[in-house]
Amino acid sequence: MATNPSAFLVVRRDDGFGDVYPLQDGMRYTLGRTPTNRIVLRDDLCSREHAEVFPAEGGWFIRDLGSLNGTHVNGDQLRTDRRLAPQDDVRVGRVQLVFIEDLTQLPDLPQARSARATEKGDGLEIKKRLGNTRYLPPIAPPPGATPPAEPVRQDTRVAPAQALAALYRLALDMADATTPAELGELVVDAVFRATPAQVGAVLALKEGRELEPVVYRHRGPEHQTYHKVSNFVSHEVLSSKQAVLAENVALERHLKDRDSIAELRVASLICAPVLWEDQILGLLHLYRTSLHAPLNPDDLEFTLAVARQLGTVWHRLRKQATLSVEVRSLKDQLRLESQLVGDSSALNHIETQIGRVAETKATVLIRGESGVGKELVARAIHDSSPRREQPFVCLNCAALTETLLESELFGHEKGAFTGATERMIGKFESADAGTIFLDEIGEMALSTQAKFLRVLEGHPFERVGGNTPIKVDVRVVAATNRTLEEAVRAGTFRRDLFFRLQVVQLDVPPLRDRLDDVPQIADHFLKRFVRETGRKMRGFTDPAIQKLKAYRWPGNVRELRNVVERAVALGSGPVIDASDIWLSELDLGPLAGGGSNAFHYKPESLEEVEKRHILETLRHTDWNKSQAAAILGIERSTLDRKIKGYGLTR
Repeated sequence: MATNPSAFLVVRRDDGFGDVYPLQDGMRYTLGRTPTNRIVLRDDLCSREHAEVFPAEGGWFIRDLGSLNGTHVNGDQLRTDRRLAPQDDVRVGRVQLVFIEDLTQLPDLPQARSARATEKGDGLEIKKRLGNTRYLPPIAPPPGATPPAEPVRQDTRVAPAQALAALYRLALDMADATTPAELGELVVDAVFRATPAQVGAVLALKEGRELEPVVYRHRGPEHQTYHKVSNFVSHEVLSSKQAVLAENVALERHLKDRDSIAELRVASLICAPVLWEDQILGLLHLYRTSLHAPLNPDDLEFTLAVARQLGTVWHRLRKQATLSVEVRSLKDQLRLESQLVGDSSALNHIETQIGRVAETKATVLIRGESGVGKELVARAIHDSSPRREQPFVCLNCAALTETLLESELFGHEKGAFTGATERMIGKFESADAGTIFLDEIGEMALSTQAKFLRVLEGHPFERVGGNTPIKVDVRVVAATNRTLEEAVRAGTFRRDLFFRLQVVQLDVPPLRDRLDDVPQIADHFLKRFVRETGRKMRGFTDPAIQKLKAYRWPGNVRELRNVVERAVALGSGPVIDASDIWLSELDLGPLAGGGSNAFHYKPESLEEVEKRHILETLRHTDWNKSQAAAILGIERSTLDRKIKGYGLTR
C-alpha cells in the first residue's frame, strides 16, 4: 500500500509551476532523458541517466551520475552527494526543479522570475517561453523498465478539440507530402485553422544561421510581402531551442529605426524551432498585425506541437532525398562496373540483340562458356528494359541443393522443414515487376523444373509448406554453359521447359573470339581495382598488352579479371608490365606459336576431354578443389558433382 510522500520535486516554469513528482521514503529516483528513469525529463541537454535523488540519514540527498552538463543546486555544480533543503533550486539540463517537503513551501515563483519574462529587444517583449507542449504524448517506457514516477498535474487544462482535430488532420496530410514546400503549405493551413495568426511562414536554417523562407502565406486572398522574423526573437529561439510568444511594446512609438517587425506594427508573434532530436532544421513563424485577439499561450502550445510534427516529417524527407541520391549513385556505379566493355564486331552484335529484346517481355536464354559475362548480358537486358527501376534478382541454381533451391525460388513458411524458423520471401516474390536471372539453369532438379515451368506459363505458385496462391509479374532471363539439348535427350532436363526458355537465345562469344576487346576490358578492371585499393597505377606497357592478347583465355572474362586484380595487388611500379602478369599453364591453344607446345588433334569424346582436363587441373592444384573450380570457371558444388560422376580419385 502506497504511503504518503515525504517530499516533492516540482518543475519551475516561466509562468508558474509544472509537474510535481512525489518522493516516497525508501525509494531512489533517477532523473534523465530515457524512459527507464523514474523521473523522465524531456530535455536534450539532460543525459540519459543524469542524476538521482535518494533518502538517507532522515533526509533526501542528490547525486550527479556523471552527466555531460552537470547537476546544479542553487547555482553550484555538484561535486559530491548533497543534502537537499526545502526550496533548494535544482537544475538538470534546462529543467528547473524546486525541492520541498510540503506543497505549502512552494515559493512565489511568477514574481520571482518576472525579470526574465520581460526580456526585450527589437521593440519586442518575450511573454512566454516553451520547451515542451501538452499536445505531445508521453514517452512510453520499454517492456520491463521501471515505470516512471507519476507526476501530480498542476495544470489540468484539456487541449481544445479544434486544435487536436487540426493536429490529427495535419499528421494524415503530412504522410503524402513529398517536398518541404508541400509540408510548409500543410503546416500553414493547420495553424490558420487553429490560431488567429494572420501571417504564417516556414523557414529553413542554412549555413551560418541564415534563415531562408520555404513557404510564407497571408490569411485571406490578399497578397502581402512576408517580412522576416525579428533578429532578436530568432536568436533567442535558435539559442534556447524553445518556442517564444512575444508582443510589440514599441507599437505606439512608431520608431523608424526599428526592425521591420516593429515597422509593420506587429501586435504579437510566435516563433517555434523545428527540431529533429537535437538538430534545428528551421523555424515556424506566425504573427498578427491586429491588436484584437492577439496570439496567446494556447496558440504557443499548438504551434510548438505542429513544429515538432514538422521536424519529424521534414527529417524523413531529407533522409529520403539523401537515400535517393545515394541509390542513383550506386546504380550508376553498378552500371559502370557491370557494363559490357569492348567494340569488337562480336560484342556489337550482342549489344544490338540486347537492344531489340530488352523492350519485349520475352523469356531469354543466354548461352556461353563459363566466365564470358552472361550475368552482365542479363543485367544489360534489365537496364535497357521498361523494368529498369524495378528489382534485378540473381540466383545460381548450381549453388544450392534441390530443397534449398525450391525454397530460394518460391520462399517457405515457418516450420515448412527443419531449420525454417520463420517465413521467407522467395526470389520470385522479391523480383515482382522486375527481372530474375537464373544462372546455370541446366543444374535445376526435375521436380523443381515442373514448378518453375508453371510459373513461367503465368500460373500462381505457393511457398514451400504454404497453401496461399501467389502470382507475380517477373521477366525470366536464364543462362547456361551446358548443352541443354543433350540434357533433354538424357532425360535430365524437361523438353517443354527447354522450349519455354528458348523464346529468345543469345549466344555470348568466348573472349578468345574477340581478343581485340582484351585491352579495353583489362583497362576497365584496372581502373576499378585501382579505385578500390588506392594503388597508383595508370595503365599497361605494350609488352603487357601483347602478352594479354596472345593468351587464349580458357576462363574468359572472369579469368582476365582475376589476372588484372592479381597484377594490381602484387605490382610495384606505376604501370603493369609483362612480368606482373601471371597466366595459367592450361593454355594449350595454337596461338602459342607451334613447336612442341602446339595443339595436336586426338580423336576422343567431349566427356573424355572434360574428365581428363578436370583431373589434370586437380593435379595442378594438388587437389585444392576451390582453386581448381576457380581455374575451371565453375562452382565448387559443380566440380564435386563432376568428380563423383567421373569417379575421379586422388
